[in-house]
Amino acid sequence: MSRTVIRGGLVITAAEEVRADVLIEGEQVVALATTGSTVADGWTAETVIDATGHYVIPGGVDAHTHMEMPFGGTTAADTFETGTRAAAWGGTTTIVDFAIQSVGSSLRAGLDAWHAKAEGNCAVDYGFHMILSDVTESSLKEMDALVGEGVTSFKMFMAYPGVFYSDDGRILRAMQRGAANGGLIMMHAENGIAIDVLVEQALAAGRTDPRYHGEVRRELLEAEATHRAIKLAQVAGAPLYVVHVSAASAVAELATARRQGLPVFGETCPQYLFLSTDNLAEPGFEGAKYVCSTPLRPREHQAELWKGLRTGDLQVVSTDHCPFCFSGQKELGLGDFSRIPNGLPGVENRMDLLHQAVLDGHITRRRWIDIACATPARMFGLHPRKGTIAPGADADIVVYDPAATQTLSAATHHMNVDYSAYEGKQITGRARTVLSRGTVVVDAGTWLGRAGHGRYQPRATCQYLG
Repeated sequence: MSRTVIRGGLVITAAEEVRADVLIEGEQVVALATTGSTVADGWTAETVIDATGHYVIPGGVDAHTHMEMPFGGTTAADTFETGTRAAAWGGTTTIVDFAIQSVGSSLRAGLDAWHAKAEGNCAVDYGFHMILSDVTESSLKEMDALVGEGVTSFKMFMAYPGVFYSDDGRILRAMQRGAANGGLIMMHAENGIAIDVLVEQALAAGRTDPRYHGEVRRELLEAEATHRAIKLAQVAGAPLYVVHVSAASAVAELATARRQGLPVFGETCPQYLFLSTDNLAEPGFEGAKYVCSTPLRPREHQAELWKGLRTGDLQVVSTDHCPFCFSGQKELGLGDFSRIPNGLPGVENRMDLLHQAVLDGHITRRRWIDIACATPARMFGLHPRKGTIAPGADADIVVYDPAATQTLSAATHHMNVDYSAYEGKQITGRARTVLSRGTVVVDAGTWLGRAGHGRYQPRATCQYLG
């Protein structure tokens, strides 16, 4: 079994920072020892990686991606191959994507379809959530079977009537089932019925530009749906995970519930922390690049999102990576903002943007690792294999250069999309060497990985009660 030693770096986990060497055998971490100690100096290995002056951090866990997702008459531009390769370039070594149940079909058929897309194509490890589009007695029974197989989280939508939408009764039934079988309900919390009325009224009044996408998807309708989801979960006696929280008032709903001791959790995304309605209002049709749901909010919401991440009212930063090219895809909505495919690229940028947030004073280094690696791994049943550097964990490790500078750009990113949501943004910090289960897949600007290296990860039930 091959051995690798990473020497001289500052090992940062959610729990501690320590200057230590890391010993890897095969695919797993087997030991850590203080740099310069007799134990560490006695280690021999075929491969020695010098991490002097660098951080040694767990590979990122992005618990919200949409590779090859059909939406709005087109399909997300990243395949499982291109998307997971881009993830690795950015220091993310595990994704959890979403398999989709079609209305009238079974959960099994949806899951099998996504396995077929991903198997043999992923450059890093992956798992699946299940989008529950059609709540019936049959699909509720299937939830039990999927939990037993390691698909332990189920996403539901209070938005998109006629596509993914579930009414309160169906949501309650699914939450009750999750309370019984251990499955975690993930909620897209927006009042889609009311939003559709506002969309219709805006288009009838000639308000068709991309900026109106944000205006009709009102903050109050995110807050109302978040509140309603929390109360339904409380009735069901179930935990709740609210995805892509974008609004200050929605954070307040989560905070209130958590003060009451309810097992309610929230995720936000880099786009809500770094972008705003200013981007949606860019001249011409440029704002279409920034159409996503929940939508970007006015800049003043960012302070409350950062505060929520510091206080623990928000636990996770994922990307909701769902890229559509500007040319030929976003352009489907020319003259009608409601036809712009919803989604932004970002799987490659998350770890670096959050490191910049450390430098900007928004979060600490350990909190960076917590929200990007450790907590998503615990929340979605991947701990202790993922999200930390400890004996027995998978050797998903990033040697991270905290002083490297880069300018984010479509010209240099590896995502299969023709624009960057952060074009021209200058940041400090970059993954230098990335290991996936002990194999170096990125090193000093060179791609060494391969499609098919990534392995499907069955998941335990939620392990996070923070």
